[in-house]
Amino acid sequence: MRVHRTLVLAAVCTTVLAGCAATPADTTRSSATATAQASSAPSDAGKALLAKHALTGRSAMEVIDSLDRMPVEERPADLRASVRTDVLLVSGDDAEVSLPIPADRFYLSVAPYIDTTHECFNHSLTTCKGELGGKDVDVSLVEDGSGRVLTEGVRTIFDNGFVGFWLPKDTTATLRISHEGKVAEARVSTDADAPTCLTTMQLA
Repeated sequence: MRVHRTLVLAAVCTTVLAGCAATPADTTRSSATATAQASSAPSDAGKALLAKHALTGRSAMEVIDSLDRMPVEERPADLRASVRTDVLLVSGDDAEVSLPIPADRFYLSVAPYIDTTHECFNHSLTTCKGELGGKDVDVSLVEDGSGRVLTEGVRTIFDNGFVGFWLPKDTTATLRISHEGKVAEARVSTDADAPTCLTTMQLA
């Protein structure tokens, strides 16, 4: 069995307004804007946007968990939700809302693949799609240095082709995913500059 080792691809996936198509400069500006907005209350348009999609009163973690698990055919075409290291940016109807992610938490969404993938940096909960939706994979995520097991066991990949992990902030770990005799392994990071989307783990 050959283990395919890969590193996180430093390519940018999604901004608030465009899925899987941003430049590094766009991402930097959006992240800075999101951080500045995280402590402010939503505008009237932002409140209307959240109400329209039944997101009022829900935390960033709750929204992320819900949207990432949503069946692809039920994705709202008029909503964008981009996961950053510190906030979830929700936009649509000419409005934008920034929901803060707890400072000690990091969300990483991973799309292992066999044949096809796409470039991604900030995970888009409503546009990005991976190859292996609905498949069961065996997962092991072990913190570097300490050897602490962050998660392990069988996980079912969401309908969008991704599997999500809530991880401690500011750590590095080795992620190993296997499926039907094929294996991929990658070193992941959860610091402030790390991607929230990993699409370079080819099972081989």
